[in-house]
Amino acid sequence: MTDPIERLGRALGYRFDNPGLADLALTHRSCGARNNERLEFLGDSILNFVIADALYGQFPEAREGQLSRLRARLVKGVTLAEIAREMELGEYLKLGSGELKSGGFNRASILADAVEALIGAIYLDSDLETCRERVLAWYRSRLQGLTLEHTQKDPKTRLQEFLQAQRAELPRYHLIQVEGEAHAQTFYIECEVGLLAEHSKGQGSSRRIAEQQSAAAALKALGAEE
Repeated sequence: MTDPIERLGRALGYRFDNPGLADLALTHRSCGARNNERLEFLGDSILNFVIADALYGQFPEAREGQLSRLRARLVKGVTLAEIAREMELGEYLKLGSGELKSGGFNRASILADAVEALIGAIYLDSDLETCRERVLAWYRSRLQGLTLEHTQKDPKTRLQEFLQAQRAELPRYHLIQVEGEAHAQTFYIECEVGLLAEHSKGQGSSRRIAEQQSAAAALKALGAEE
């Protein structure tokens, strides 16, 4: 049977000289005091730097605000969880019994933290250039698919700014229902806007996504889509 760390190395495109770092990066805090939180802290900083540097070179005409929005799009938890699932990191995670029972191996926040922790572990196991090369390889298709059109503000921000310009009350978001098990929930949100007779609805795998969907529906109803 293939060693798990060896299989992980193939998924990451990186072979650890110190397998203990990889093991620590995959150990969730539910396992105890020896966990990946410090590596996550380190990896988060490296990820932000590497992506910022890549965007700076890729978009020489972009303004600071545009670069910030592009970076936020790439380093947010949802994107990191997608990368983790592409590499099937869930099967390598070390979780406490409670997280195992609740499906923590598939929880977006845990997967995203593990990716950041692995970035920190690769940096400590090698050097910044090697770490940079791996991060950019994981992000290659996402960076290639980016345009400055992706710097458009999110629906909640656009809705708030539109209502402020109209001197109208700000929107209110109401959680209506949550369905599914803890590891695969669907959130249902209604957005209340004083200028609209009916509440706008949204749903998604997190409350944040559902709120954005409901805000987008409100913008459409107001005829304020960009």
